[in-house]
Amino acid sequence: MTLLDHLSEGPSSAPPLLLGPSLGTSYALWDTVAPELSVRHRVIRWNLPGHGGSAPDPIGPGATVGDLAGLVLELADALGLDRFAYAGVSLGGAVGLHLAVHHPDRVASLAVLCSAARFGDGGPWRERAARVRAEGLGWLLESAPQRWFTPGFTVPGLLRDHREADPGAYAACCDALAAFDLRDRLGEITAPTLLVAGREDPATPPARLREIADAVPGAALTEIPGASHLAPAERPEAVLAALRGHLDGNARRGMAVRREVLGDAHVDRAQQRQTPFTAGFQDFISRYAWGEIWTDPTLSRRERSMITLTALVAHGHYEELAMHVRAARRNGLTPDEIGAVLLQTAVYCGVPAANSAFAAAQRVLAEEDGAGG
Repeated sequence: MTLLDHLSEGPSSAPPLLLGPSLGTSYALWDTVAPELSVRHRVIRWNLPGHGGSAPDPIGPGATVGDLAGLVLELADALGLDRFAYAGVSLGGAVGLHLAVHHPDRVASLAVLCSAARFGDGGPWRERAARVRAEGLGWLLESAPQRWFTPGFTVPGLLRDHREADPGAYAACCDALAAFDLRDRLGEITAPTLLVAGREDPATPPARLREIADAVPGAALTEIPGASHLAPAERPEAVLAALRGHLDGNARRGMAVRREVLGDAHVDRAQQRQTPFTAGFQDFISRYAWGEIWTDPTLSRRERSMITLTALVAHGHYEELAMHVRAARRNGLTPDEIGAVLLQTAVYCGVPAANSAFAAAQRVLAEEDGAGG
């Protein structure tokens, strides 16, 4: 048995995480992200057949994504990994979807980056496969930067991987992409699932990832501004923050609670405004404020809302106060109870602070009354 070429990083006792590459690249695609993930995980990066150090022999004409998934399972078995988290880009993401549908007992969590449940009509992929078999890969190299990156960005090492890939194995991977279609099976996925879209990706635009997110129960979708098809290479910090949040159970629970308390509209707006610069802060909020504090059952959400209102008044954060007045209503506080909390702040935080707080709260409650009428 010929195993896929792979690289293992992190403690052998840590939870395992498999990282899959895109067609034409190697596991170098994950060079900036994997070392950071290996702090808390046993990270195993693998190469497609005929890419990097993997032999081309395991696949041939007519190969399927299922064949590639089988090779990944052989690697996992050889490493003693019964169950693992999985993240993959493009074709590597398709492998993850196949594993989650057909081998749900093996996949603890799934992250699909810049990928799709179906990569368009199969004809262009079959045409590409035929031409690569006839002419090699040289004719594809000129367009690779446009297909992979935003203008002005490149990673020479990944372009070298493309140039050095085995044409026969590359063509077989094209066959696999041509035949792949899991759209009618997405609802069967039970693993916690994250979809990551590059907002500037021409190959698998955000709509492709949104299609998966809408079909997989409980899935989450993150769009990364300024990222094209190879998001881990182009926007590693944002990808790292998204994966950390997904792999950390506190962050997943926190995002759910955040939506319940603040509402989908508010959280969606925050997600849309997210940039690589703010991604770490958004992850921090979901992980700690919402994933650890707001999920602690010691206090009820009603009690937490009252405490939060008081703290915001004390520090004069009136814009944030308006948001949490709405949250308090969702958590079951009546207008009279919110008024009583603010009245108490007049004693302990000062009359001017309470005066501003009452004005902010009154505007929110008036909006609610108007919407209700």
